[in-house]
Amino acid sequence: MGVNNPINNIFLDVEGKAISLLPAILMLVLVLLTRKVLLSLGIGVLIGAILLHGFNFILAINEIITVFVHIFISGDGLNLGNLYLFAFLLLLGITTAFMTASGGSRAFGEWAINKVKTRRGAQLLPAFLGLIIFIDDYFNSLAVGQVARPVTDRQQVSRAKLAYFIDSTSAPITVISPISSWGAYIIGTIGGILATNNVVEFQPLEAFVKMIPLNLYAFAAIVLVFLVAIFDLNIGPMRKHEDKAKVTGELFDKVKGNIPGDLKDALHSHRKGKIYHLVIPIGTLITGTVLAMIFTGLINAGGQSNILAIFENTDVNLSLFLGGLSAVLVAFLLHGIQSQPKAPSVAIFSEGIKAMMPAIYILILAWMIGSIIESLGTGLYLADLFERADIDPAFIPCILFLVASFMALSTGTSWGTFGIMLPIAGEIAAVTDINLLLPALAAVLAGSVFGDHCSPISDTSILSSTGAGANHIDHVITQLPYALISAFVSAIGYLLLGITGMVVLSLFITIAIVLMVGLTLKSISKT
Repeated sequence: MGVNNPINNIFLDVEGKAISLLPAILMLVLVLLTRKVLLSLGIGVLIGAILLHGFNFILAINEIITVFVHIFISGDGLNLGNLYLFAFLLLLGITTAFMTASGGSRAFGEWAINKVKTRRGAQLLPAFLGLIIFIDDYFNSLAVGQVARPVTDRQQVSRAKLAYFIDSTSAPITVISPISSWGAYIIGTIGGILATNNVVEFQPLEAFVKMIPLNLYAFAAIVLVFLVAIFDLNIGPMRKHEDKAKVTGELFDKVKGNIPGDLKDALHSHRKGKIYHLVIPIGTLITGTVLAMIFTGLINAGGQSNILAIFENTDVNLSLFLGGLSAVLVAFLLHGIQSQPKAPSVAIFSEGIKAMMPAIYILILAWMIGSIIESLGTGLYLADLFERADIDPAFIPCILFLVASFMALSTGTSWGTFGIMLPIAGEIAAVTDINLLLPALAAVLAGSVFGDHCSPISDTSILSSTGAGANHIDHVITQLPYALISAFVSAIGYLLLGITGMVVLSLFITIAIVLMVGLTLKSISKT
């Protein structure tokens, strides 16, 4: 198609313009209408590449191939970070398969059913674990799912609800924890913003700590998680999944295809399996990953021994790979010394890998559309639109929260949104009212996590579905009403914060409204 074609002219130079939103919007609409995530992501990738190259289909196909290849190979050679993450997912699947075949998952479930005797207790378990494992969101999403799933399955808690507990605690707790991969990244970014805007009133770590109570969405989401667990609040699509689980024992819809990480029908449990066949591999996974994070952080930090330097420089994906590899080796050895009859190790490896392939397919397509959306300049367009608007300073935190939310929803990345929006928020606060600097930055962090919770292409949401063994789109759809409640309440809190400047009052009102909403939903559910 020639460049003088009128249709072609419309789509040339699409970068950084309103039309750049089309692939993200189309993909989101298709996900909601079809519930087929791979199809929706694939169409989004195709449309995005076509727009990026002005309807030149040859260049569009070349773009798709290039983006796919870059997931595995970068300009410097192999893209080890992505490969380590893929390998970790496969290792986690193999570990799960060994824990299933050795009878560890069954034994743990039988033990837990005697200790955790109510659905409330089963739902509180992943909620508490989500807060305890705060080092990294990927690790949180997958580790919590492996530990909590046998318990929630026994109490007939739907996989969609387990995925909600995992997702709605992992990112919120990680984003407010300075000793985490997120905290280290954010502190480093804040340092650059403070230097650029000549802010000397506080250091980056001090600024991060002061921003913790300003991250209203994180607190709203966590409080709501515990209300949902305690009162068994099932709203919107979640009610359908929970009712089916309670009545029929069907924890997920098997008609929708393979569920990542689910092996119940593929492998038979060893009749003499013990709890330690699950606890020791999981403990090895956690210990191995944390030690690897500390070790890689020390090496990359050039010998600096302070904890923030370690977590700022740690190689998370390599650490996950090493932790996963150690867990597989331990699980393999434990299974190897069991008596016959038992499942052959080759079959266990095969089933473990097969169980994780749906998650890897989704993750690859999500990264591909994320890369194309970045090339289209979707995030830059939204940021520029906000920057050019004439806004009352009192509304800045709330509007930044909303803009960051939509950007993270469209791009599927909270970290990418941090990178674009945090410097812009700092600049806006510096030229309008420097007292709004920390509220503005915190609003960006909060909005990014909310948008991430709503996006079907968010890697954290994908891994939460994987950890829970839930259908991914079911997880996104069922989590959405809860995320919207937390976001609506947070927006009120940011309005109040912008108008009054009172941090404690804004946080108190935000949490109070969430509690009121939870109690109201409880009363409605009883009628």
